[in-house]
Amino acid sequence: MVLSPRLRLHVGASKVHRWLALLIGAQAIVWFTSGLIMSLLPIDTVHGDHRIDRNVEPALVASQDFAPVPALLASAGAPVRQLQHRMLLGRPIVEAQLDNGKVRLLDARTAKPLPAVDRAAGALIARQAYRGDPGSAPVVERIERPSTEYRGALPAWWASFPDADGTRIYVAAETGRLTSVRTGTWRLYDFFWGLHIMDWTEHERFNTPWLNAFAAGGLVFAVAGAILLFMRWPRRRRRKAQGVR
Repeated sequence: MVLSPRLRLHVGASKVHRWLALLIGAQAIVWFTSGLIMSLLPIDTVHGDHRIDRNVEPALVASQDFAPVPALLASAGAPVRQLQHRMLLGRPIVEAQLDNGKVRLLDARTAKPLPAVDRAAGALIARQAYRGDPGSAPVVERIERPSTEYRGALPAWWASFPDADGTRIYVAAETGRLTSVRTGTWRLYDFFWGLHIMDWTEHERFNTPWLNAFAAGGLVFAVAGAILLFMRWPRRRRRKAQGVR
């Protein structure tokens, strides 16, 4: 039996549409489910704003007697790209961004170099910012490599607090800055984000081969469905029947 071109197009589009429905449909359910769950989670809670005060340090006072800029530049010991005055653990400091990409902390009053933030200082910074029980003693560890949970400045200290959210606060060892806070809500969001973008290991790459392949398959699925819809539209059959009469 020789099929007409129109019938071959109809059969071909039907087969493509049916098989892609099985493949794309399962992932579409994952996309819709993960998107719905992420949209239902309050973004402030995902960011951990209910567990951390990011502005816990007092503001600088203009009347403070700061060291002159030439003294700060000389104390940095390397070409400086930027100087920034701020507070750290209640004292004024200067964060010197060196030309080689490193950071050096200086005393804002004396211009003397300050040591990098150690474990005790990292724990104190995290405890000051923590909004939970002030008496909670966090478990503090030093990290040298990025992970799925943290890709901020390294090395860093993470302080894990024993609360219901599993709060973990990250502090950069070079600067003493609060770089990230992670909670159970963030981890739930990140899990579904990884499913949504089909990056099951890094949870970061949104242009993975899997995502590209399924996106292309979804486009073919839609085109095949449009062809079937056009060929099966009832009005065409009614017009043809009216023409025969």
